[in-house]
Amino acid sequence: MTLEQPIIPKYLVVHLGNPDDMEAENVTVSFPEYVKNVASNQIYPTWPDSSIEANLHVIINYVLNRVYTEWYRNQGYDFDITNSTEFDQVFVKDGEIYRNISIKADELFNDYVRKMGSVEPYFTSYCNGTTEKCDGLSQWETVQLAEEGKSALDILKYYYGDDIEIVENAPISGETSSYPGIPLKLGDIGNDVATVEVKLNRISKNYPEIPQIEPDGVFGPITENSVKTFQKIFNLEMDGIVDKATWYKINYIYTAIKQLGELTTEGISIVDLYRPFATKIELGSYGIEVIALQYYLDFISFYNDNIDPVKIDGIFGEETEKSLKQFQKEYGLEVNGIVDIKNQRKLEQVYDEIYNSIPPETLSEYVDIYPGYVLYLGLSNEKVSLIQKYLKQISENTDYVSPVKVTGVYDTQTDKAVRQIQDRFGIPITGTVGPVTWYRIIQLKDSYQEY
Repeated sequence: MTLEQPIIPKYLVVHLGNPDDMEAENVTVSFPEYVKNVASNQIYPTWPDSSIEANLHVIINYVLNRVYTEWYRNQGYDFDITNSTEFDQVFVKDGEIYRNISIKADELFNDYVRKMGSVEPYFTSYCNGTTEKCDGLSQWETVQLAEEGKSALDILKYYYGDDIEIVENAPISGETSSYPGIPLKLGDIGNDVATVEVKLNRISKNYPEIPQIEPDGVFGPITENSVKTFQKIFNLEMDGIVDKATWYKINYIYTAIKQLGELTTEGISIVDLYRPFATKIELGSYGIEVIALQYYLDFISFYNDNIDPVKIDGIFGEETEKSLKQFQKEYGLEVNGIVDIKNQRKLEQVYDEIYNSIPPETLSEYVDIYPGYVLYLGLSNEKVSLIQKYLKQISENTDYVSPVKVTGVYDTQTDKAVRQIQDRFGIPITGTVGPVTWYRIIQLKDSYQEY
């Protein structure tokens, strides 16, 4: 996928040649140094300030668009941009940098231009305006416009339209790869799954064989079917798993369809960035995401004495923060007491590793432990039988859960009962059983336990 909100990378890998020149060197430079180098090799330090600023903005936007769309990465290359003017911007290794351009670049490097109503850095095509002509900005002409008194934003609007704006102080990060690091498959839940679903829905408008999906962040049979259809169309292994190859192919096709690397871009709206789950959890947070966090931490603490157990109450208090920091320290994460996507993945990974390492004879004594995957309509196994048994018990003791038969197959009756519980307790109504719904069902079952 493309990254969500644009970030400024700390470093860039620049390929010193055409994309397919395997003999060409890759060099790593800081983002500001790259901008200074390109600008110093394209414009003159004697140009008016607003002209220099306008040119810096288009240089920044050009490379940031390449990074944001993962233009080269999603085609299998190991770099972010080339220095070939046939494809990208000129960059001279160890090239001279003009002082005033350097100072101005330090001021502007984390600002970018976008179309109003869109999220992505606008693809600011440009040319020198003398030896070459283009539909975008003309570098030499910006001098004349600046001398007429136009500001940098006025100059940019002159070329790209009045519906552009400058986003200032974008966040800076060392992580620019969108791939989650682990394959997504049937039973997974989370915002990465929602990202796949949203992008496949857009692709399906051009490739109607791909079924539309409800982007709920749950990797169920419909999502798997859409992934398989996509893989079939684009000659990938048709296993329904979103591995690195499938992830970047989805990204590549999505970028091409949305024309994110062109002046005529369709753009990415806020709606395209819909995420059903919180992206950051910290002290003071509350709700189902906190319950899931506490469930994982409490389970892990049972097998790791360096992590304190926590009360599962859905409130991110000091006890939860302390346990989380212990987890972060234990597993090599930044110890800040904040759960971001990297922490979520590590929690799930550690949980799965512990669960899968428990001997079967021991596991049989702890049947109520969440199995580490989502239960969904059509699934058939012993965990479905177990949850149906508990749902049946709950339905016999309440008036808000309809009857369920224990068949071992996750049928429509099971789906309906799960939705009723989710609706009752403020859990997103998906009809699937993830860690939070599992925990709530176990709680209810225990409250009606027959002795």
